[in-house]
Amino acid sequence: MYNFTYHRPRTLAEVAQLLSANEDAKLLAGGQTFIPTLKQRLAQPSDLVDLSGIAELKGIREEGGGLTIGATTTHAEVAGSELVRRLLPALADLAESIGDPQVRNLGTLGGSISNNDPAADYPAGLVGLGATVRTSKREIGAEDFFTGMFETALEEDEIVTAVHFPKPEKAAYAKFPNPASRYAIVGVFVARTGGGVRVAVTGAAPCVFRATELENALAADFSPAALDGVSVPADGLNEDIHASAEYRAHLVKVMAKRAVAAAG
Repeated sequence: MYNFTYHRPRTLAEVAQLLSANEDAKLLAGGQTFIPTLKQRLAQPSDLVDLSGIAELKGIREEGGGLTIGATTTHAEVAGSELVRRLLPALADLAESIGDPQVRNLGTLGGSISNNDPAADYPAGLVGLGATVRTSKREIGAEDFFTGMFETALEEDEIVTAVHFPKPEKAAYAKFPNPASRYAIVGVFVARTGGGVRVAVTGAAPCVFRATELENALAADFSPAALDGVSVPADGLNEDIHASAEYRAHLVKVMAKRAVAAAG
């Protein structure tokens, strides 16, 4: 690592002050991506601002007919929450599928979505549920929040404070995980809501996206069989040593059918 100055503020106001006073300061949430980046000397921040001491960024509460989860709430806390299990079990299942126990006990919701790894699980959950990201400045719909590979709509001094998830009629998440990292080679979140069916895909492309052809089929018949005649194009999908674009296209349909079966 390169040398940096470590800060552990107690309020968001202190965070804002530190960011404005230090141009090369970086935020630390769970650190599951950023700490390895520092160890490999791929980043050289002047200051590291640890968000773990800010109480207002933690916690899970029922709100507005859904759930609001603080940015520094860990994956393990979401997976183990009785409230999440009761109101939105698909989200608890998604959180439980992330990484391993060490990652789940340190990694955070806000850190995951701010990093926006193309194979992360939470982006599919947010887009699939039509969630709203709350920041220190505004509210952003999930589909507008994720803008590209490792890119979001966040401004330089903007901080994710919480995410609000509306409660769906039915929902489930299914993924084909990398056997080593547990990242999604393909993950599909399916939700039936009062506004229609939403199908969000992660791992398959540079950024999370909605599979409209699957949504249209499920809107007519919310069953795995409804997807039998649907083909998912491979154009623009990721291709690497783990899976070709064509295989990922195949997995999108397979995972979607599994998710629908689990939701039903």
